[in-house]
Amino acid sequence: MQAAEGNSRNMSVSNRRQAPQKSSVNNITEGVIWKQLLFFFFPILFGAVFQQLYNTVDAVVVGRFVGTNELAAVGGASGTIINLLIGFFIGLSSGATVIISQYYGAGDSRNVSRAVHTGVALALAGGVLFMVVGIAIAGQALRWMNTPAKVLGYSEIYLRIYFAGMIPNLFYNIASGILRAVGDSKRPLYILIFTCGVNIVLDLLFVVAFRWGVTGVAVATIASQLVSAVMAAVCLVRTTESYRLEFRKIRFHWDLFRRILQIGVPAGLQSVMYGIANIVIQTNINMLGAQTMAAYTAYSKIDAVFWMMINAFGVSVTTFAGQNYGAGRIDRVKKSMVTTLIMAMAASVSLSVFLHFFGIYIYRLFSTDSAVIEIGMEILYFLTPTYFTYVCIEVFSGTLRAIGYVMVPMILTCGGVCVLRLVWLFTVVPGHRTVTTILFSYPLSWVVTSILFILYYFILLKKGKIVNPERHFNGMTA
Repeated sequence: MQAAEGNSRNMSVSNRRQAPQKSSVNNITEGVIWKQLLFFFFPILFGAVFQQLYNTVDAVVVGRFVGTNELAAVGGASGTIINLLIGFFIGLSSGATVIISQYYGAGDSRNVSRAVHTGVALALAGGVLFMVVGIAIAGQALRWMNTPAKVLGYSEIYLRIYFAGMIPNLFYNIASGILRAVGDSKRPLYILIFTCGVNIVLDLLFVVAFRWGVTGVAVATIASQLVSAVMAAVCLVRTTESYRLEFRKIRFHWDLFRRILQIGVPAGLQSVMYGIANIVIQTNINMLGAQTMAAYTAYSKIDAVFWMMINAFGVSVTTFAGQNYGAGRIDRVKKSMVTTLIMAMAASVSLSVFLHFFGIYIYRLFSTDSAVIEIGMEILYFLTPTYFTYVCIEVFSGTLRAIGYVMVPMILTCGGVCVLRLVWLFTVVPGHRTVTTILFSYPLSWVVTSILFILYYFILLKKGKIVNPERHFNGMTA
C-alpha cells in the first residue's frame, strides 16, 4: 500500500469538501498556475539567497581577512557535517509541511493547528538532540574525514559553536516551513533579509574589528539565527489563522506525528544518504590538499546559487501540489509539475551559461590565491554545464511527496544518486584521484536517477495511481 493512503485517509471527506480557507496569504488552489508558481517561487528563492548569505559572508570575510586554512574550515568538512544533520531534520520536518498544506487546502482548521504544534515540538526536541550530538562528535567526525591538521582546529571550533545554536536554527526551519505550507512565502523572506544584514554586521564586527577569526563568524551566525527564530515565532503567535502558535499547546499529537514520520523519515534518510555520499566526496577532496579544499569550499558557495534555485522550485511545487491535492484539484497537481519542470530547466541552463562566463569574477571575491582560483575554475567549468540533469529529480520527487508517495522516490534517490555515487568513488576514484574524476560522480548519478524518476511517474500515470484524494478518503489504496 502506498504512503499516499496513510497520508490522506484520516482527513474526513466532509473536511476536504470545505472551501479552502481565505486569508491574506496566497490562495494557490485557483488561478493561472505559472503565475502563482512564480509568485510563490521568487520569495522562496530570494529567501534562500539571503539564508545562504549567512555562510557565504562567513567565507568571504574569512577568506579575505583571515586566511586560506580558515576559509577551508568554515566550509569543507565542517559544512558537510552540518549539512548532513540539518538536511536530515529538514527532510523529517517536510512531513509536517506536507500534512499542513494538505489540511490547509482541505479547510481542516483543527488538524492544521494540531500539525503545527506537533511540528514545533519536533523542532525543539530535535534542536536539543542535535546540539548535544553535534558538539560531542565534532572533533572525531572531522578526523574521520581526513581533515588536514592545519585546518582541523579551526573546523572544530566552528562546528562546536554552530551546533550550540541548533534549537533556534531548527525552530526557524519549521516555522518558515509552516508559513510556506499555507502559501505565505513573503514573511520568511523579510525575516531572512533582516537577519542576513545582522549577520554581515556581526561578521565584520567580530572578525575585522575584534579579530576573533573563525570564532567570530560562528558566533555571528548563531546570533543571527536566534534573531530569525524570534521573528518567525512572532509571526506565528500573532496570526489569527488556523496555523497560530500557542506555546501552551506545543506537544506531540501522536496520530499526526506518526504521519509526519511516514513522509518525513524517508525524506530525512534520503538527505542523510546524500550527506554520506558528500562526506566521502569531501574526504577525497581533502586528500588533494588545503588549496583544493579552499577552492571546493568557494565553489560550494557559488554552486549554492543553483541549489537555492532548484530547491525553491521544489518547495514551490510541493506546497502547490499539496494544497491542490487536499482540495481535490488533481488536474492542477499534474499541470503544476509540468510547468515547474519547464521553468526549472530554463533557469538551470541560464545559470550554467552565466557562471561559465562570469564565474571567475565571483571566485575572486573569495580568495586572492591564484592556485585556489585556478582549481576552482576547473571545478566550475566541469560541473556547471551538467546542472540541468538534476532538475527532474527535484521536481518529480517534490510533486510525488506532496501527494504522499515517499518510499519509492526515496529508494530511487538513494540507489540512483547515493549508492551509484559511492560505487564510483570506491571503485574508480582510488586509481585516478583528480578533482574532476571525484566530481564526475555528480552528473553520473543525476542522469541515472532522473531517468528512473521519469519512468516511475509514467508508470503511476499508466496504472491510474495519481488519483483524486476522494478515493483515499473512501479507503481505497493509491
